Amino acid sequence: MLTIISVYGPMLLIAMGRTLLLALLGLFFACIIGMLFGIMGVVKNRVSNVISQIFVDVIRGVPMIVLAFFVYFGIPYLFNTIIGGFSVSLTALQAGTICLALNCGAYMAEIIRAGIQSVDKGQMEAARSLGLTYGQAMRKVVLPQAIKTMIPTFINQFIITLKDTSILSVIGFPELVNTAKNVQANTFMSFQTWAIVGVMYLIVITILSRSAKVLERRLNVGR
Repeated sequence: MLTIISVYGPMLLIAMGRTLLLALLGLFFACIIGMLFGIMGVVKNRVSNVISQIFVDVIRGVPMIVLAFFVYFGIPYLFNTIIGGFSVSLTALQAGTICLALNCGAYMAEIIRAGIQSVDKGQMEAARSLGLTYGQAMRKVVLPQAIKTMIPTFINQFIITLKDTSILSVIGFPELVNTAKNVQANTFMSFQTWAIVGVMYLIVITILSRSAKVLERRLNVGR
């Protein structure tokens, strides 16, 4: 084990950095997607509600490994062969980010929808009575209150997204699990390699989990 740490430790740390980068990129775009479909799920428009629900159901109903293969192989094939006239190719980072953003975005949409619905309806009615439009009331009154309650859940979703990055080793992105496979192949030390990787994940996820709990306590105190 000490041999792996001394020889391959820097490589594994770099891979963990790539893993965190991929998770952050995925979460960033997932927040945008989630905000869009979350708001579409609560507005008083049947078509928007249905579109939001279809997106959530479809993405959540597809295994992430299937989604990863579809984004990495299927989308370029669609544009290059079926549609034609395009020359599209995706790097593993681009495909991984899209995959995580879609998968996480579906869950974020439900988190945001539930967060908005948790705000008392009287807040919206009071804002509208003061002359604000629906969009202004949502942006200035409802969303700030909803987001405050959703922040701990966002951190928990980031933890889930971080663990989901391991699935993207199937498309060749050099995150921690993919790098660990190469270390194992070079050292033939399966137990030691995966024990080190497990500890690395455990440390990062424990820090994030504790941070979420501390933040949640502080937000509860502030209410």
